[in-house]
Amino acid sequence: MENPGFAPAFHLANPHVQSVVASRPPRSLLVDRCWRILSPSVEDTIVDAGEGVRLLGHYSRPPDPGNGGLVILIHGWEGSTSSVYMKSATLALLEDGYAVFRLNLRDHGDSHHLNEELFHSCRLAEVIRATSWITERYSPARLSLAGFSLGGNFALRVAAAATEYSLDLHSVVAICPVLDPAQTMAALDGGWVFYRKFFIWKWRDSLQKKMQCFPELYRFRDLNRFTRLEAMTDHFVRHYTEYDDLQSYLRGYAITGDRLETLRVPSCVLLADDDPVIPVHGLSELHRTEALKVFLSQRGGHCGFIEALNVPSWLDNFIVRQLEDVTKNS
Repeated sequence: MENPGFAPAFHLANPHVQSVVASRPPRSLLVDRCWRILSPSVEDTIVDAGEGVRLLGHYSRPPDPGNGGLVILIHGWEGSTSSVYMKSATLALLEDGYAVFRLNLRDHGDSHHLNEELFHSCRLAEVIRATSWITERYSPARLSLAGFSLGGNFALRVAAAATEYSLDLHSVVAICPVLDPAQTMAALDGGWVFYRKFFIWKWRDSLQKKMQCFPELYRFRDLNRFTRLEAMTDHFVRHYTEYDDLQSYLRGYAITGDRLETLRVPSCVLLADDDPVIPVHGLSELHRTEALKVFLSQRGGHCGFIEALNVPSWLDNFIVRQLEDVTKNS
């Protein structure tokens, strides 16, 4: 386990400040301004994820495609390809010569109309097939994955299945990935009420959009009765997934235990000891292979890692450095 060397300014050291400021003004305004100025060309794409599943993605080609690498970025739960951290990472990767494909998970972003069935976190097969489709379409010299929170969890699960599905992955970077979903849910329900209310509000909004797209299939009644994520998740697991109970579902996308035993793709995980969403004691249950490098920072919050409000993102530079290190050592 390594210390990544992140050191925020004193007024940004609080984990809640790190977690919230990363996606709020003035940080978000700075990223949006850079996005407008640099105006990366974006190709909106419907990904054929197999078995009738369609996912929405956005491909950007770098001004100087020197290294021939393509990075698939995967957002967190109830984020999207338009999230501040996704745009910020995209700009840094493009500047370094990488092509970038920002992938929306099912029912995220403006994609609720594309598939009848609801999103849940165990839908790994469609992300694997989407990765394969992107590879075939763009034929990169090197393909890497980078994900945030739940997206980091997906990225590591895809990498662990790479050999089985003949995916040629160069490297993976997972930022604050969900380790043990049961621990994360307990942290959200038992921690600062802002996080719990935020995610419940975002999930309700997503379900309302889904119901508007498929009114003949869904009649979500009284969503306001749910005030805790555990109760809300339990209800939707039993009524809208193939899982019989909440615990079976949560184990289905945990990366603890032997889940990463088959990991052969060079991968790194970045976690913060003060993350209010991802309890880092789940690290003790993580299967270690030679392919996996773990960075644990004392500070950083959840997907924060903001050194200062007016400088390029430390997190973006970390992702670029990790991809470059794998390339140098391969």
